[in-house]
Amino acid sequence: MLNVRIRFYEELNFFLEKSKRKREIQVSCKKGTTIKAIIEAFGVPHTEVDLVLVNGESMSFSYQLKDRDRLSVYPVFESFDITTVSLVRPIPLRITRFILDVHLGKLAKFLRLLGFDTRYSNSFSDREISREAYREKRIILTRDKGLLKRKIVTHGYYIKSRNSREQLFEVVKRFDLLRSLKPFTRCIRCNEQLIIIEEKEIIDSLPDEIRKRYDSFHFCSVCNKVYWKGSHWENMKRILDEIYIDVKKDE
Repeated sequence: MLNVRIRFYEELNFFLEKSKRKREIQVSCKKGTTIKAIIEAFGVPHTEVDLVLVNGESMSFSYQLKDRDRLSVYPVFESFDITTVSLVRPIPLRITRFILDVHLGKLAKFLRLLGFDTRYSNSFSDREISREAYREKRIILTRDKGLLKRKIVTHGYYIKSRNSREQLFEVVKRFDLLRSLKPFTRCIRCNEQLIIIEEKEIIDSLPDEIRKRYDSFHFCSVCNKVYWKGSHWENMKRILDEIYIDVKKDE
């Protein structure tokens, strides 16, 4: 057996038992144990880790531990670019797209309202989510740590809050999305991009009250849903204002 020491920093302590937080832990492991294996044995998904130092040197997840190794495990660095240092961080995705697990239906609607390509179904299995994320180069958002530990998963984030609005704030801050928002450009029902449509083309399908109050409409060509700036739009506008205020406070 090998004896190694490991310490998790900052928000990675969220995943640990209280007795193991914010301190160096001595642990025994078998010969051939990798960094990825020992990190996830503590309950920390590898997608939450940005940098691992072994005896002060950056190593990849596939590094096999040696006796008396000392590991320092760090979360995402929000203020520093460590792409030239870290050997565990995956190459950033060129386009920010998401796929969500079955517990995050409200968050999926919020992300679509902000204009982000967001796959969601309440019938998705973990296997389907991980495969689709890999195939379509999507970021997995989940409340299931086990899903993020799958070997095929390269980009993902564990949602900590149970409140859908707080979850949205989490994602915007974690992925620095404030400058990428395109509100009210995507269908919240089927994720398709919306198009502007003339009132005369849909007038027969609109209730009298809507025809009288609104003259600007968006249309989903897939599910035929029509959108206008009603109460739903006003509610989302308030949430957007809250996001700007909340994120700016941390800058």
